[in-house]
Amino acid sequence: ALPICFIGHDPNGKITTLGRGGSDLTATALGASLCLDEIQVWKDVDGILSTDPRVVPQAVALDQVSFEEASELAYFGAQVLHPIAMQPAMKYNVPVRVKNSYNPMAVGTLIKQEKSTSNRLVTAITYKKGITVLDIESTQMLGAYGFLARVFSEFEKHKLSVDVLASSEVSVSLTLDKKQNNNEIKNLIDDLVGVADITRKDNMSILTLIADVDRSSEVLATVFRVFASRKIGVEMLSQGASKVNISFILKSDQLEEAILHLHSCFFEEQCAVNMESATEEKEEVGI
Repeated sequence: ALPICFIGHDPNGKITTLGRGGSDLTATALGASLCLDEIQVWKDVDGILSTDPRVVPQAVALDQVSFEEASELAYFGAQVLHPIAMQPAMKYNVPVRVKNSYNPMAVGTLIKQEKSTSNRLVTAITYKKGITVLDIESTQMLGAYGFLARVFSEFEKHKLSVDVLASSEVSVSLTLDKKQNNNEIKNLIDDLVGVADITRKDNMSILTLIADVDRSSEVLATVFRVFASRKIGVEMLSQGASKVNISFILKSDQLEEAILHLHSCFFEEQCAVNMESATEEKEEVGI
């Protein structure tokens, strides 16, 4: 018999369900502990898709992604798997296959240690809406130390978790998702008034490319040519330490247009700009 056990307990010891991703976590925990050859997680789509099919109906199922890519996809908005569900399989290196309950003949997507061998620039496009951006600029002299330490000590104090960050010696821009406590954001801003000028922008979005960052010049060349042709403004850019994601902060009313046109370029061979020319231009300037 196969146990269905996504039951746990809360901090007070009361029996409850594990919440979103609980059944996936149970499956990967059991599979990893039993050293299985493969864990299968059954969903209502043909695997992990190239992007949200509600935005791009032509989204395609991916053959294979790495654990790292799957985790980044989940963290930045993809709903197929919860990021925590990946941890047992990653720790014990047990492959996970995402299958479709309504289309069992579909191969699905295999998640394992290695990336796919297909020569793709971008693995997938994902996003988060309802993001708050804080631009925090020091009011102290250039060269004064301790600014970033002070800023992040306030984030720790108010229990606010940052998604995306870009910083310099005297300024930092970062994002907070809609799960963060709005009153704590206001309190944090009040506490930093004495040391920084702060600009708050609400209703922004994060568009994330899970990509081959070793070829980031080619990826960014195409992205910015698309954005320029569609007059899509980038408020902030960040390349994650994981080396598999590049994130752009956009106005939410431009998000879906950006996803549609980038998907056309990277997955449909119907790019509105010349991808080869974009690559050649980067090579000519030695990037």
